[in-house]
Amino acid sequence: MTMQQRIESTLGLLQPEHLQVLDESHMHSRGLQTHFKAVVVSQQFEGLNRVKRHQKVYGTLGELMGEFHALALHTYTPEEWAQIDAAPASPTCAGGS
Repeated sequence: MTMQQRIESTLGLLQPEHLQVLDESHMHSRGLQTHFKAVVVSQQFEGLNRVKRHQKVYGTLGELMGEFHALALHTYTPEEWAQIDAAPASPTCAGGS
């Protein structure tokens, strides 16, 4: 099982409505370090600020966090995701909370 698959499997514990994990290692340090980007949409983020959402994800990943260099997180509630999905495409990327 690849690291990407392990991250996806573990984040499944958050019961996401949408989950996307991308291996972006090739964009950093000539691929010598493992960098991932995760977009997680879960009802479990309702009422949590950005810091608490990230803590929830990091806590869910647990020991797996030590096996890669970096993880860029974009966390949304289903309602926030619906608003982003409905918004017209823009040249800038919407930031996660």
